[in-house]
Amino acid sequence: MTIKKFSKSLNSKQESYVNLDLPNPKNGEYLLAVFHLIPNNELNILQVASEVAAESSTGTNFEVKTETPFSKTLNALVYKIDLKKNLVWIAYPWRLFDRGGNIQNILTYLVGNVLGMKQITALKLLDVWFPSAMLEQYDGPSYTLDDMRKYLDVYDRPILGTIVKPKMGLTSAEYAEVAYDFWVGGGDFVKNDEPQANQDFCPYDKMVKHVKEAMDKAVKKTGKKKVHSFNVSTSDFDTMIERCEMIRDAGFESGSYAFLIDGITAGWMAVQTLRRKYPDVFIHFHRAAHGAFTRPENPIGFTVLVLSKFARLAGTSGIHTGTAGVGKMQGNPEEDITSANNILKLLSKGHFFEQSWATVPGDDEDVLKLVHEDVARKVVLEDDGWRGMKKCCPIISGGLNPTLLKPFIDMMGNVDFITTMGAGCHAHPQGTKAGAKALVQSCDAYVKKIDIKKYAKTHKELAEAISFFKKK
Repeated sequence: MTIKKFSKSLNSKQESYVNLDLPNPKNGEYLLAVFHLIPNNELNILQVASEVAAESSTGTNFEVKTETPFSKTLNALVYKIDLKKNLVWIAYPWRLFDRGGNIQNILTYLVGNVLGMKQITALKLLDVWFPSAMLEQYDGPSYTLDDMRKYLDVYDRPILGTIVKPKMGLTSAEYAEVAYDFWVGGGDFVKNDEPQANQDFCPYDKMVKHVKEAMDKAVKKTGKKKVHSFNVSTSDFDTMIERCEMIRDAGFESGSYAFLIDGITAGWMAVQTLRRKYPDVFIHFHRAAHGAFTRPENPIGFTVLVLSKFARLAGTSGIHTGTAGVGKMQGNPEEDITSANNILKLLSKGHFFEQSWATVPGDDEDVLKLVHEDVARKVVLEDDGWRGMKKCCPIISGGLNPTLLKPFIDMMGNVDFITTMGAGCHAHPQGTKAGAKALVQSCDAYVKKIDIKKYAKTHKELAEAISFFKKK
């Protein structure tokens, strides 16, 4: 059937959520979204698309008598459809959304009830586009990768990090010892694993205290600044803030700590609370549970790109974006690298939309200059923050080791990310300190444009890492 025939199948209620001749959807009034949609056997794709638009904006499954002329102006509109690929474009008047810059509110519309509709067998949000007028209403990142680079005095290479392993079971002192060994081995950044909390064998307050002591000693020994990312995800608002304040009161230097939040399981309210209460802290979004929504074989949910874009909109400083298939987690370059670049750059191409993160017109002379500077990897929006939303840092973890650093950098096309290798450092035959040294040596080889096998001839830790991980 043709789209024209499908259009004739719509009832009056469905027609009010379709406008295939919508003039200029990018006029600034709409958030735009692209879904992959497969209907069940009862309705055709345009009928189901109209029902999705209704359920995700003003409507329900029946036309109601309480509609008003104004409420109808807030209807989401199906404005484009690709019958061969089962793609549907929907425009959402962004006046629908909580004017307080509320991310969970947007996602409640776009991927809330609609994912449970029985008229669908597949519904996946593939890409979104935010108009500049909407961007201005949302927080965006405050403390960025550039700020962390400045604190660490680390440029022209990735920030080298680790996740303390084993994931659970170390005491507070044992945990701090692992962090210390990684730092004195040359690493920059240590993070709690995502389930780290206030377990009986590792009390949170003692963990914070011992990490501070270990960091102080490592800084004194190496002469280099260090950063630790603390998981502050908790059961309630008060406890989360209590942990944040505990860390601040422990005497850490500003810039030496980050707040990690399990963004999907803790929720967007927790994410945005941290961004608003602590604009001077790196807000680290761990995406535990994202696979339930993002895996390609899952027909219902949203993509890594969508999740990453909303993380930037919410104001997180960094979010895990995947290893593009290089590491142990499912992923591919098309999805993971696209997602990383979309949160990192001022102007970037997604799966369907080119997103400008400028909050003034994208063709403004000063914005165009910023885009060119951004491509040249200069720091942008440092003293002209009104012109755009700052960058969000890709955090790369999951099965990487020193031998895979260069392959990932080549895939990524730049070094603007934090890598956090867990077993990739701690499984080194000589332990964590040697694992950190191997990672640093691998990075040095990349910077010096020397093949790591050649570099390993004069760097034993790297040589052992190459031998060990090749066998494994």
